[in-house]
This record gives sequence, C-alpha cells and structure tokens, in this order.
Amino acid sequence: NRHSESRTATPNPKTRVCGDGIPLRSVENCREMTIFVVSNIRTMNRIVAPSMLSADFGHLERDTQMVDRSAAEWVHIDVMDGVFVPNISFGFPVLKAIRKVTAKCLDVHLMIVEPERYVARFAEAGADIVTFHYEATYDPRGCIEMIRKAGAKAGVSIKPATSVEVLRDILPLVDLVLVMSVEPGFGGQSFIPASTGKIRALRAMARELGLQTIIEVDGGISSKNIAEVVKAGANVLVAGSAVFKSEDPAAEVALLQKLGNEAAQEA
Repeated sequence: NRHSESRTATPNPKTRVCGDGIPLRSVENCREMTIFVVSNIRTMNRIVAPSMLSADFGHLERDTQMVDRSAAEWVHIDVMDGVFVPNISFGFPVLKAIRKVTAKCLDVHLMIVEPERYVARFAEAGADIVTFHYEATYDPRGCIEMIRKAGAKAGVSIKPATSVEVLRDILPLVDLVLVMSVEPGFGGQSFIPASTGKIRALRAMARELGLQTIIEVDGGISSKNIAEVVKAGANVLVAGSAVFKSEDPAAEVALLQKLGNEAAQEA
C-alpha cells in the first residue's frame, strides 16, 4: 500500500543529520537546515512561529530578518487564493524572496482549493513544511504523498467547525496537524475558546494511535492564552498580531517561547 510508510523515514546513509538524528534536506543556495525538531516533543521546548501575514508588507525583508534573528524556530507563511478563504495573500515569488533572507524553517499553510495542484511547487519554492486544508481536497492522501515526494514535511489543517475525528485515518500519514483557532482568511481575530478542547481531543487521539504528532495552533495566540493551549497538547504556536503589533517583536517572541516552555513543564 503506497500509504503504509512509517511516519519517520529512515535517513539515507549519505544524508547529513543533526544531533537528534533528524535528516537535513538540501534547499536553494545549497543551504541545509533541520526541517523538523522531534526533540521538541521529547523535551519541554515549544516552537513559536511568527506569522508573516501580520508583518509590514512594505518592509517584508526587514521583518523576515527580525524573525530570523529572534528565538523563533519557524516562519509561518499563509497562502490564500480568494476562493477557499475570502482573502488573497502570498504566492510563489514572495515565498522565494522570504526563503532568500532566512535560514529558519518555512512553515507554509495553504488556504487554497485543490491544493494537490500546487503542493509540489511550494516545496520547490522553498517550503520545508507544506500544510493543506482537509476541507479543500477530495484526496488528502494524494496531497500527503505529493508533499513527501517533493521533499517536504506534510501537514493537514482543519477549520474551527471541523471535527478532529475526520483525521483519524490519515493521522499516521502526516507529520503535523494545524488546528485553526480562528476562521481562516484574516489576521487579528480573537482565539475561539472551544479550540482548546479540540487540541486536547487531538492529542488524545494521537496517543491512542501511538503517534507523536506535532500539533500546531494558529489564530489569536498571545501571552494571555498560550499556557492553556500548550497544556492542552500544542507543540507549535503561530503568532501574528501578538508579535508584529508589539513594541518589540523579538522580545515578544522570546516571551511567548518562555511562557510556552513553562506551561509545558507544568502540564
């Protein structure tokens, strides 16, 4: 069965690996980086992923370089097509431009219809993680396979109204699940409280299936609610307005990571 592959691929003997034994993938400009930080599951560390949707588009290079210098490990990029969501954002040229000015993991979230038409191109453009929406395709398994063949990690996302149960059959096939804690399409929205229960249910499902699935949460994350989200089972916290609208974005990233790590220790 083409979908029976293990969650964690065996590194090619010729592939350089990081200290945790995680394969590194060659990307543009011969740059190599750790794509996935499995140690963030084994330890209490949590990842903060600033969302470039909230950056100043007139100074995108400046804001990307700020994230690159900060404590953030991932850079979150929202791609919208104006069809799946009522907004339009980044495309391939912008992704390539961001790729040139950061050595951090590019976490690309596709909010587009028929993602299978584009997942490989986003991986080729520099995405290290490509996440598509379960609601946007009739062939989630095919999307996952295409992403893997393109050399990226595969993620699936669900909207606030979608039950985590729809993911049960494909959960063993993906590296991460992105739980939307706001309606996708616009930044600056408030966190939907019911999202905490969804995160908890998803973590319980992963444990039931014997998986260490990365759970990422996107929407309304701030210093006020990051602890409850982490304690519910989240590993990666996407933060847009909380970071870029603050007086000191880099300091805000450091604060969010500190609060997330402390909450993980208490969980």
